[in-house]
Amino acid sequence: MYWKIDDKENIDTQIEQAATLLRQQEVVAFPTETVYGLGADATNSAAVEKIFLAKGRPSDNPLIVHVSSPHEVSKYVQSIPEPAKKLIAAFMPGPLTVILESNGVIAENVTAGLETVGVRIPDHPVARLLLEKAAIPLAAPSANRSGKPSPTNAVHVHHDLNGKIAGILDGGQTGVGLESTVVDCTGDIPMILRPGGVTREQLEAVVGKVMVDPALVQSKDKPKSPGMKYNHYEPDVPLWLIKGNANFFQKKINQLTEQGKKVGVMASGELAEQLKAPITHPCGSRQNLSEVAIQLYDTLRSFKQTEVDVILCEFFEEIGVGQAIMNRLQKAASRTIVDK
Repeated sequence: MYWKIDDKENIDTQIEQAATLLRQQEVVAFPTETVYGLGADATNSAAVEKIFLAKGRPSDNPLIVHVSSPHEVSKYVQSIPEPAKKLIAAFMPGPLTVILESNGVIAENVTAGLETVGVRIPDHPVARLLLEKAAIPLAAPSANRSGKPSPTNAVHVHHDLNGKIAGILDGGQTGVGLESTVVDCTGDIPMILRPGGVTREQLEAVVGKVMVDPALVQSKDKPKSPGMKYNHYEPDVPLWLIKGNANFFQKKINQLTEQGKKVGVMASGELAEQLKAPITHPCGSRQNLSEVAIQLYDTLRSFKQTEVDVILCEFFEEIGVGQAIMNRLQKAASRTIVDK
């Protein structure tokens, strides 16, 4: 099924149809304010298994549970520590996931056998209405093939998963463009396991000191959050990160071109104007990194194997949402070149 949510008179009927499929243990893709999610009943292991099969996702990679209200969070966790309460009050609904001790109601393949569970409340009218009508918590990773750029519109979902899932709710373009920030609230000090739409600075303004997990870059252990262990967000062709000024960037373009490579460039509008390359896809402004975040995955998906052999992408400043942008780019990149 494919529902285009563009008719307010039919929205209740369309979402009720999708909710019915979810209650029947099927899998449905739906928009959130971050990226499109692939939802299934988080309390039913058989339904959740269909997510892993559709995505080709490793079974030790935990899923985030989406609920409709703060009251719903308490149904699936042992307790909500004070820092978590403050974060929930400040940022939910919104692009934040809190890791809490599970009370065992959520299916074991959602938590990947961990004693914790990640929970969030999406801030998108379609997602909220779907959760209310389905009346079940939804395990919902990004609605893409595992390892590929996350989907920020329904076209991306259809390209990756058509024929593998029961339905797609097309609610248009997502807003934030990057997945939620994941914060572990089970210790004395909240710890960021994945940067995202809520920045470290915003978190610290609410709860004081916030740490960043050293395993954020790479860990061989069982991941406590999506996005920690495996390669993610990879485009169809190799992505190289270039850290240096415009002259250094142009030098790398010229070298690869001389080697017979078809080079694509992914850069801010400011840098793109200074470069000469066969194919350049600007992805926003350095002065507005939220714009870069919104366009990041769509730009990664825009390069095709038939057009380029390699994508060269600039480094962005790691402040605010720039931390999340660089986290995704570093996981997507096969090589990093730094001007020393």
